[in-house]
Amino acid sequence: MTYVLDGATGPWEVVIGLEVHAQVTSESKLFSGAATAFGAEPNSQVSFVDAGFPGMLPVINAECVAQAVRTGAGLKAEINLWSRFDRKNYFYADLPQGYQISQFEFPIVGKGVLEIELADGTRKDIGITRLHLEQDAGKSLHDQHATKSYIDLNRSGVALMEIVSEPDMRSPEEAGAYLTKLRQILRYLGTCDGNMEQGSLRADVNVSVRKSGEEFRTRCEVKNVNSIRYVMQAVEAEAKRQIEVWEAGEKVTQETRLFDTTRGMTRSMRSKEDAHDYRYFPDPDLPPLVLDEGWVEELRAALPELPDARRARYVQDFGLSPYDAHVLVLEKETAAFYEEVAQGRDPKQAANWVMGDFFAALNRTGKAITESPVSAKNLGALLDLIADSTLSGKLAKEVFEAMVETGETPGAIVEARGLRQVTDTGAIEAAVDAMLAANADKVAQYHAGKATLFGFFVGQTMKSMQGRGNPALVNDVLKRKLGA
Repeated sequence: MTYVLDGATGPWEVVIGLEVHAQVTSESKLFSGAATAFGAEPNSQVSFVDAGFPGMLPVINAECVAQAVRTGAGLKAEINLWSRFDRKNYFYADLPQGYQISQFEFPIVGKGVLEIELADGTRKDIGITRLHLEQDAGKSLHDQHATKSYIDLNRSGVALMEIVSEPDMRSPEEAGAYLTKLRQILRYLGTCDGNMEQGSLRADVNVSVRKSGEEFRTRCEVKNVNSIRYVMQAVEAEAKRQIEVWEAGEKVTQETRLFDTTRGMTRSMRSKEDAHDYRYFPDPDLPPLVLDEGWVEELRAALPELPDARRARYVQDFGLSPYDAHVLVLEKETAAFYEEVAQGRDPKQAANWVMGDFFAALNRTGKAITESPVSAKNLGALLDLIADSTLSGKLAKEVFEAMVETGETPGAIVEARGLRQVTDTGAIEAAVDAMLAANADKVAQYHAGKATLFGFFVGQTMKSMQGRGNPALVNDVLKRKLGA
């Protein structure tokens, strides 16, 4: 369904493109050996290169280049064997060199494509214009002193991949789906951790509006949006603002804006610069980046299985529903956990336990899957105890809760608490006989035609056995005793 916003003059179409800045997963910076760990003391991870000291020469980090190539390959994009670094000149207090080393005319990655899927099942390809490498700036801190701003250069020189989309998105939902899918792919590839709350993934949102069939109108950029939900809100807020401007007979001015999450509106930050404002020129300290084609193909061949391929395999090989497969591949860690549980077992039963009791336990305890007291190995062992009739389904849930509380193996819990399912037909027969004798009036009603009492007899027998009787055997014995 086409997304439009209604104005006084009728419907308007929204046009959206995203520029995503993804921090490269690397232990050191793009042009220096300084560390990149998050949360370090301010200005404790700064080399002379990062601080812009005179005479300091940048040296390219080969791993950052490899990460960009992996990302490009994962986005089905062109890998350019020849690329170049340029200086982007502008002044900020947290940019000590007075310029940013970036790529402009000749990026390392060219055109690609990313397929998104919307809530109604609609699929759409979003074009990737380019991916280029660049260094991050430092951070200005305005809340440390009443009259002064402090500068933290720990981020200065950190490697970023700027991933620029085509203006192919037409709704907040599409923008959210694109950023969600891009983040998922980056995390699967291991090229960016995707932690938006830590600033390692952030988006500049380009928005314009137009009447159906028109050429593109003037766009505005909403800068540094750090959550998928805020990206979607920023699109709608900025689109509504622009509609009001056009319908008032005025013109939208190309500018950079910020999204006020508290008020749900955008506000002007500065006029939008064009490329010539930055006076780009080739960085004289860095030769062109020339990649070996064989090395690029080695990186491409070593890529992990990506989410779409993994989801298709779960449907085809494991017989899962498309929805269940989608949920299980959302995060790489979840998919790996599920596959270990399902290895050599019923994949549908494994999916039900992972998505049911296991996910519920994580939500209840507020733990990430990497912090879970129940390992994939132990959850698989629990399923084995169900398969060999050591545990009934009900007992298995009791054992699972004990596993969540204690972190112990299911076998140890079963032995320590005496929770092993009773499969001895003699013991079950004795329990059935005692139950029937205690409910002689109900037995007479059953034989008189009240067949629904059979469930009552099953429940009473299981209750007398504290839930440990094998349900199938209890049913068989009852049918034989009652002549059912």
